[in-house]
Amino acid sequence: MVAKAVWALGLMSGTSLDGIDAALIRTDGEQVFERGAWLVEPLPDALRQEIRHSMHDMGDWLELEKKITLLHVEAVKKLLHKAGMSAKDISVIGFHGQTITHRPKEQLGFQLGNGALLAEKTRINVVNDFRRRDLAAGGEGAPLVPLYHAALVAKMDLPLAVLNIGGIANVTWIGCSENVCDRLLEHDIIAFDTGAGNVLLNEWAYATYGLECDEGGRLAAAGQVDEEILAKYLAHPFFLRHPPKSLDRNDFNIDLLKNLSAEDAAATLVAFTAESIQQAQAHFPAPVSHWLVAGGGRHNPTIMQALRTRLGKVEPVESVGWEGDALEAQAFAYLAVRSMLRLPLSLPTTTGANRAVTGGAFYGV
Repeated sequence: MVAKAVWALGLMSGTSLDGIDAALIRTDGEQVFERGAWLVEPLPDALRQEIRHSMHDMGDWLELEKKITLLHVEAVKKLLHKAGMSAKDISVIGFHGQTITHRPKEQLGFQLGNGALLAEKTRINVVNDFRRRDLAAGGEGAPLVPLYHAALVAKMDLPLAVLNIGGIANVTWIGCSENVCDRLLEHDIIAFDTGAGNVLLNEWAYATYGLECDEGGRLAAAGQVDEEILAKYLAHPFFLRHPPKSLDRNDFNIDLLKNLSAEDAAATLVAFTAESIQQAQAHFPAPVSHWLVAGGGRHNPTIMQALRTRLGKVEPVESVGWEGDALEAQAFAYLAVRSMLRLPLSLPTTTGANRAVTGGAFYGV
C-alpha cells in the first residue's frame, strides 16, 4: 500500500539549549512534498539552568520533564496558530525531547519528554523516544537526522556532506551508486558525530561572561589558537574510532582552558570544532564537492571561516533553500511518519545498529 502524504509536526530541543524548534512538513515518510511554517521558542533562563544542572545531578527529573513537555505544548499551539492550522490537520507530532544523557556503550540514552502528556494536551498523535530501539539493536542512537537529509538532497549533485553544528557536530555523507541517484541505497548514506560543535564554546562564553554563546564569533575572532591545548583536545580517544560513532555533551570539558584569556580560549575551541570536522573527511568513501551547514554554528562567522579555510566550499543550508533553524525539527516530523509506517529511522551506516531499525513510542488520541 502506498502511504499518503500527511502533515506532521516536529519538535527539537538540542544540546545547545538555545530553544525549542518546531516545524511542519507534508510527507509520506519517503518524499518531502512541502515544508511549512516553523518557529523557535526560546527556553526560559531558569529552565535552561535546571536542564544544565540535571545533566550532572539527576534530581527531580519527573518535575523537570513535565516543565519541558508543557513548554513544548505551547510551542505546538503557537506554530499551529502561525500556520493557520488546527490539531485535526496534523497526523502526528515527532517529539524528540531534551537529551540528558547519552551513553551508547552502555546502550543507555535518555531524553526528557512525556509523550503521553503532549498527546493529551495537544490532542494530536505523538511519537517520541526515537533513540532507544536503535541503542537496543547495538547502534549509537545518533545521529538520527541523516535519512531526512537524504530525502532532501536526492536530486542534488552528489556526493555532498550535510554538517550540523549543534552542541555536538555531526555529518551526513551522501553519495550515489555508479552515478545512478534515482534512489539512494543504504550504503550511499554514512553519518557520525565529528566532535564538539558549539557546546564548549557556549559553556566558555557562559562561564566567562555569562553569555549564552559567542555572539557573532567576536570572542574567537579576537584570539589566538593555543596549538598545544588544541592538540590535547584532538588526542581524545573518540577521534581514533571509526564511524558510526557518537558523543555525549559531557565527553569534553573546558578545564584545559583555565589559563588562557577568554579570547584565546574561544579561538582554540573554534579551531577544535573545525579541525575535528576536517579530520572527519578521512572516513568518507569519496570526496565531496561542497558542504551544507545547519545548526546554530552556521550563525558564527568565525566558525564558518575556519571551515572554509580547511574544507573549501562551505555554505549554510539556506543557500539551497532549506530552513536551517527548522531542519532538525522537520527531521523528527519526518521520522514520526516513518515510525508510524514502521520504516527504518536508522541504518547500520548511520548509527552502527545491526540492521535498519525502526523505533519510537506511539501515543494515539
